Amino acid sequence: MRRIDGVRKAQQKWQAVLAMLVIALARAAAKEQPEAKPAKAEAHTRQIVVSIPDRKLALLQDGEVIRTYPVAVGAAVSESPSGEFKVVSRLSNPTYYHPHKVIPPGKANPLGTRWIGLDKKGYGIHGTNQPDSIGKAASHGCVRMRRADLEALFSMVRVGDSVVIRADRDELITRVFAADANANVVASASASDSAAVVGGEN
Repeated sequence: MRRIDGVRKAQQKWQAVLAMLVIALARAAAKEQPEAKPAKAEAHTRQIVVSIPDRKLALLQDGEVIRTYPVAVGAAVSESPSGEFKVVSRLSNPTYYHPHKVIPPGKANPLGTRWIGLDKKGYGIHGTNQPDSIGKAASHGCVRMRRADLEALFSMVRVGDSVVIRADRDELITRVFAADANANVVASASASDSAAVVGGEN
C-alpha cells in the first residue's frame, strides 16, 4: 500500500514539473513573438486660410475645406499681416500681456480662452471679450474668433500647421471661399424676396 502511495506521489510530482515546463515554454514562445505595433495615426496636412476682405477663416485638410468661420481682422490703423506663416504655439486660458498691463485668464481677458500663436511675433488667432467685433476690421492685427468657433479650431490644429493670410481676393481666396460666396448670394436673393413680400403687405 505504501509502495502504491509512493508511486502516486512520484507521478504527481512529475506531472507538476511537466506542467511548469509547459508553462515556461509557452511564456518563452510568447516573448519571441514580435509585438504588434500600434497603428499609426493618419497624417493629414492642415492649413488655415484667412481672407481679410471677407473677414473669414477656413480650415483645410488635405486641400479640402472642412470648416469656415467668421472672424474679426485688424483695424485700418493696425492691419492684420498678409503672408504665409506657421502655428508655433497653442495655449489654453492664456494670460494677456501688454505694456503696464497683465490680465489673467477670465471674462475680462481680451484673448478669450485660447491662443494660437504664429511665427510672426505678437500675432495669433484668439478669442475675444468683444464678440460684437466679429465680422469687422476691429483688432490690433490678430485674428479674433467667437469662443465656440475658436475652441473647435484649436482642437483641430497643431504646431507646424500652415497659416495663409491674404489681403486680396486672389485665386486661393476665391477657391476656398467660393461655397460661402454662393451661399451668400442665395441668402441675399431669399432675403430680397422676403422683403418684397413684407413690403407688399404694408
